[in-house]
Amino acid sequence: MPQTHPTDNRPTRAPVGLFLHPTHTYRPTDSAGRALPDWYGIHPAHVANLIARYTHDGDTVLDTGGHPTVAAAAEYLHRHPGIAVTEGEHPPVLPEPLIGRSSADAGLILATLPRLDIDISDVHDLSRALRAWQELLRPGGFLAVLLTAGPGIAAPAPRSTVIAAARTAGLLYHQHIPALLVRLPEADPCTGPAPAARPPLIGGRHVRAHRDLVVFASITPEAADV
Repeated sequence: MPQTHPTDNRPTRAPVGLFLHPTHTYRPTDSAGRALPDWYGIHPAHVANLIARYTHDGDTVLDTGGHPTVAAAAEYLHRHPGIAVTEGEHPPVLPEPLIGRSSADAGLILATLPRLDIDISDVHDLSRALRAWQELLRPGGFLAVLLTAGPGIAAPAPRSTVIAAARTAGLLYHQHIPALLVRLPEADPCTGPAPAARPPLIGGRHVRAHRDLVVFASITPEAADV
């Protein structure tokens, strides 16, 4: 007898996206006509796609680093950019249209790890930082964390550690987006008749070909409306 209702009650898996390295040379510019730089290896077009996907018109977009590409993409999409400051007693830096409003109304926060003020090897310290960012989100808001290589650190923060710390901070793991830093070859090198070239090394280590972007949602019914 056919089932008329689903019997699998397991949570739906988080969607997995992929940011490919652009094959074109076009680069968006700011209001002064200057080419926008990558956001730690992420092309400006992908930054704009991320903001458009996770926010609505008129939302607040906060960035922990005050990157010009994030601000330019947010303004282009009719969002309100600002800088998320959580150290000490300093409130977030908000643009003039948002002054006087509650700081806990950001639709999206973009952050990078590691940071000099956060011990990424300590889950409790990492969770404290993530909780501080979470407090700036509106109900149903999202936190996107880009795992980069920091000063004196050969490798980014482990993705599993960041996810565990985010859950402790009360955030819901929503999506993992690998972002390629290099172009994909036109053909798989292993399928050609010639020997495959050895990948480049820096200091005896392979050159990193991608960065991990992990997205978390506040645990509210609104978070499912994406």
